[in-house]
Amino acid sequence: MIDGLVKQVLDRFAELERDLADPLVIGDRERYATASREYRELEPAARLAAEYRRAADDAEGARELLDESGDDAELRALLDGSLARMQSLEEEIRLAMVERDPNDDKNVIVEIRPGAGGDEAGLWAGDLYRMLTRYAERRGFKVDPLSLGDGDYTFEVKGDGAYSVFKFEGGTHRVQRVPETESQGRIHTSTATVAVLPQAEEVEVAIDPNDLQIDVYRSSGPGGQSVNTTDSAVRITHRPSGIVVSMQDEKSQLQNRERAMKVLRARLYERALAEQQAQLGASRLAQVGTGDRAEKIRTYNYGERRVKDHRINLLMHNLDEILLGGLDELTAALQDDEKRRRLADKADG
Repeated sequence: MIDGLVKQVLDRFAELERDLADPLVIGDRERYATASREYRELEPAARLAAEYRRAADDAEGARELLDESGDDAELRALLDGSLARMQSLEEEIRLAMVERDPNDDKNVIVEIRPGAGGDEAGLWAGDLYRMLTRYAERRGFKVDPLSLGDGDYTFEVKGDGAYSVFKFEGGTHRVQRVPETESQGRIHTSTATVAVLPQAEEVEVAIDPNDLQIDVYRSSGPGGQSVNTTDSAVRITHRPSGIVVSMQDEKSQLQNRERAMKVLRARLYERALAEQQAQLGASRLAQVGTGDRAEKIRTYNYGERRVKDHRINLLMHNLDEILLGGLDELTAALQDDEKRRRLADKADG
């Protein structure tokens, strides 16, 4: 089964390489961009697949020589090493081929709010803001502050794959340290919440004509006085939503219909945006919880200069580097964990 996957990956990667060198593809901006994106996404799996094939060739060669010459310690070591490498690569290839989160390529909006801990929580929120914006800059992303002040920090991170990196920062971040205002040197625990939302795309409204009930009637003025003697007024009912739009200001039925459709589209667009924002709001609440000290994804301990990510039970002793935006190792570990969970879910399904 793995041999079939290796062949599939290498064949598709070779096909993409040919496409990217094809003048017809190069001349088609959209097609070239699509092929380039797939090439970049497939490249890690293709490297692993090529290494797997080399290890398989080495194992086959060693096996043939052993059959011809009898047992040989050097050949036996080569065979055993190649088989072990193949087994290791098999899991790596499967992980590399796990379906990505559909939001991974999007820009993100990050919201940081003080949680439990009073003034110290507000200071900690500012520290997290500096940590995450520095991390964004180190990764080559563009940071666009949207709203900063009173301990609340909202900013946009723009760049290819921003969500794939920053989604792991969503949740409650807990800090344990001695506040500058603490005269007794007592350790204080406080929190700040981070919400990471994929940037909402423009909502396009598609209206099925079969969903519309269109009625025409005679326009009337104040007090029911007839404005004209033709059925020029238009009332459009969108059955799925129940939205009703009526237009009678124009003398032409066609003009009233066009205006009614324009208003209907605008109302459906507004409705879709509201639903989208509600979904994002639910996503934000799921990430940040209440900000209570017990709800945490990560703890930053200043006294021991360590950071622990509770989701994967990873303990690191480079607090200073992390606070300066050195989150790459944490992100890589969380990405690996996500892939393994997706692979496990796929196997269970």
